[in-house]
Amino acid sequence: MTSPSHSLTEIQRRIDEVKRFLSNTLSIANAHTVEFYTHDVWERFVAVSPHEVLTTVRSCSDQQREPEHKTTEQPSTTFGFCSSTSRLVDTDELLQAAKAHSLPGLGVCMSRDELLQALWGDRGGKAAVLEPDEFMNSKKSHEVQSMSEVVACLAQHCGVQQVIDVGSGKGYLSSFLSLQYGLRVYGIDSSSTNTHGAQERNRKLKKFSRVYQKHSRAARTWGEASKSPQEDVIKMRAGVKGEGGGGTVTKEDEEAEVSISCPDISSAVERHSEPQSETDELFLSALSVDLVRTTPTRVPPTQLSDEERERRKRENLERKAKNRTDSSVTVFSPLTSYVTAETELRELIDELEDAVMVGLHTCGDLAPSTLRMFVAKAELAAVCSVGCCYHLLSEEFDPARQECLHSACGFPLSQYLRHQSWFCGRNARMSACLALERVSVGQGIQMESLFYRAVLHVILRDHYSSFKSEKRVGNVYSKAKSFVDYVRRALRRLELDESKLSDSNIQEYHDTYRPRMDEMHAFNMLKVALAPCIEGLILLDRLCYLKEQEDLSFSALVQLFNPLLSPRCYAVVGLKSYERKCSS
Repeated sequence: MTSPSHSLTEIQRRIDEVKRFLSNTLSIANAHTVEFYTHDVWERFVAVSPHEVLTTVRSCSDQQREPEHKTTEQPSTTFGFCSSTSRLVDTDELLQAAKAHSLPGLGVCMSRDELLQALWGDRGGKAAVLEPDEFMNSKKSHEVQSMSEVVACLAQHCGVQQVIDVGSGKGYLSSFLSLQYGLRVYGIDSSSTNTHGAQERNRKLKKFSRVYQKHSRAARTWGEASKSPQEDVIKMRAGVKGEGGGGTVTKEDEEAEVSISCPDISSAVERHSEPQSETDELFLSALSVDLVRTTPTRVPPTQLSDEERERRKRENLERKAKNRTDSSVTVFSPLTSYVTAETELRELIDELEDAVMVGLHTCGDLAPSTLRMFVAKAELAAVCSVGCCYHLLSEEFDPARQECLHSACGFPLSQYLRHQSWFCGRNARMSACLALERVSVGQGIQMESLFYRAVLHVILRDHYSSFKSEKRVGNVYSKAKSFVDYVRRALRRLELDESKLSDSNIQEYHDTYRPRMDEMHAFNMLKVALAPCIEGLILLDRLCYLKEQEDLSFSALVQLFNPLLSPRCYAVVGLKSYERKCSS
């Protein structure tokens, strides 16, 4: 597999382009919504009306719109900001520049299909086609199925059977990888609650392993029969019994048979798999038929000779022993551990072999730690990392940052940005978590809650000296019946004297600032427009880090998911060179 066209130098050039853009616009992304009125944010950063901003934002997605005709002389601008006042004067210029400096605009990403084609192109193969899955919600199902196929292709490309799932959570991806693709998966999560839940879920899934093994044999038998002009009939044992059966095969199970025509194997499996828990059944129904096996065509026991009965009994015992071994292999192993780049994997996993390291929405510093671990550990042949929660990243050069909890900060990761001491700031990283695609289709920001919080900050400034208290207001909006109720709940949460204010005093603040709510709405839409650019810089930094390594044969940013379903849709993918793998 050859490296994509984007060299280290080209990625560095894209980073410089995004940096130049953000140098002019990060002030908007770093403005905190809570301080919107107390710091008079709109007047500081924007020189046009909220109506103009909102109108331009709404029309920006319309590719057929007429170009704007400027009737008055415009001041000199950089990305829509006045060169002399540094205030926004041209919203359209800003939005077009933001689009150009996002990952799609920069043209640095592969699609998922392009990656799969590159992985399979070497041998002309084709990745498995997954069936729709209802075991998880639509978002998680989409993520797990899309990512698992990529991970399975990486594993096959590298010739490995082990996968290490960092930040495995409830084990959805791990379970799917082990059951759908037969990989040995170790799921590592820092939460013992998640690990326990994954183990319990794993225990239930083990009871279905024999069903899958039966399906696979049925599929293979059908494949062999299709080569003959005659249609064979497969006799398949009835499905696994209920919870009390413990997975054992009884005499009644052996004698319960059903004759089915080969093309109807899938429907027969559905008919003869007894219902377990609804979610497990739905999950297992998504697994491809080639993972499950059934017994071969049998002659009724009364027609067998004594010698044949003895032979089949022996084979049955051997098959049961093998099934027990296979069952222990295909179900993943949940482990509880806090993982950093310095974690010794062999201390966690005794049976560790060469493996693919993956992470599906690993929070904060865990995503860069995954990449550092991949580079440092010889046994890791490939990596596929999708990060999230950028606001939880630690920044090495942010003057306002707290000390890193561990030795290395999460951003910047590349030497290129570290040499420039670049930082984004926490509020900008929070802005990077906003979902432009969802907002664009009407799944907007909850503006009233943000408005309530900003006006509360004015009240705290005017009447309480502790408006910068370490205590957090929290989610009182969802419980509040009105603005007055919201403020009183917040004051109690902050342990402040609410008797200072009457209901009419509180309502007066609401009525005063309510006409300016459009300012906040418009400003937040500008932050949403900048979000993909900030996320893009963070991800380009991670790709640049992999490009800086000399022993990687391939590295790329890949769009794995539909951003409407899963806004954090980009994966950082890397492959070690074959020479290093052979010498390690």
